[in-house]
Amino acid sequence: MVAASPFTRSPKVVNARKEKRIVAIGDSLVYGYGDPEGGGWVERLRRQWLQPESPGHAIYNLGVRADTVQRVSDRLVQEFQTRGEFRNRVPDLLLLSVGLNDTARVSKPTGRICTDFEAFQAQTDELLAAATALCPVLFVGMTPVLEERMPFAEVLHYNHSDQAQYKEATQQACQRRNIPYLDLFDLWLSRGESWWRSRISTDGLHPNVLGYRALLADITAWPTFQNAMESPC
Repeated sequence: MVAASPFTRSPKVVNARKEKRIVAIGDSLVYGYGDPEGGGWVERLRRQWLQPESPGHAIYNLGVRADTVQRVSDRLVQEFQTRGEFRNRVPDLLLLSVGLNDTARVSKPTGRICTDFEAFQAQTDELLAAATALCPVLFVGMTPVLEERMPFAEVLHYNHSDQAQYKEATQQACQRRNIPYLDLFDLWLSRGESWWRSRISTDGLHPNVLGYRALLADITAWPTFQNAMESPC
């Protein structure tokens, strides 16, 4: 079960504020694993917003490696409300990015999948319902894996077929709730094999430095993200 937020948004306070307070929550793609140079796309964005000419937005990285949809649901509200700025309010925007770890197959390429597809659909719908009850939400999709590099951590097998199935289910769930979804999986694959392969770490699973640079560029160039950042709080 996802805990309900005890907070409400005051229209007078919200409308008077121009600086956004944003939460990014999810798995290692949010955490930034694989980017020793910049700490991932969330950290890179945070650093951009520290510059004197920036609009003064702040972003909180609540990424946890290996998290699944259910684990993010379990910690959603508690995670952000322990941050000082959110003790008596909710974020202005929530960036969700999770789902890849649910697709892992255990022990062998045809092994048991980490999260059964029907359970994944139900858990995703629960997470999105809880998130949209808090504040505006954007969903950042997963990036493709290098299948020939599997197994990851000697036991987990990821593949594009399972990724595509779970990605489509997530995208459809977002559409039902009018949550904008950035389809990085298809976007990266469309740029050609040489392009996307050069942006995945040798572990086959996480973006590398080039990958996280590309992630930041894709997210900040996303018109929906730009509109969310330019709109009144």
